[in-house]
Amino acid sequence: MAKGDKTKYTDKQKRQAEHIEKGYEQRGVAEPAAEQRAWATVNKISGGGKKSGAGRGKPENKEPERKGGRKGGAAVASRTKAQRSESAKKAAATRKRNATKRLRTTTTTAKAKKPTAAKRPTRAAKPRARAKA
Repeated sequence: MAKGDKTKYTDKQKRQAEHIEKGYEQRGVAEPAAEQRAWATVNKISGGGKKSGAGRGKPENKEPERKGGRKGGAAVASRTKAQRSESAKKAAATRKRNATKRLRTTTTTAKAKKPTAAKRPTRAAKPRARAKA
């Protein structure tokens, strides 16, 4: 268990810590150490708990996230061509499925809207006469 009270952290920070912890565990770090590292990373990103008043508006430091992505990317490079291909096919199917869902929701919302009054066509601007040089 990471030290300290976590009530001052937002829900987003808690989710970040959980996600980061899973990543450390997948890389073979022991569970207690992974949790400590995850909270240290969240603190590095956001500067600590953000729930209470002062200092909430500070910008986040994205460098720890980029560093983790670079380290994790090395593990992906070790997958075989067949594994990468299968993953790509699965992702394509998911994107296709989500696109059809979005299409269905946009068509139903378009029908529900009230028709708007037709606007008058705007007049085209008259061409200006060119001055001779």
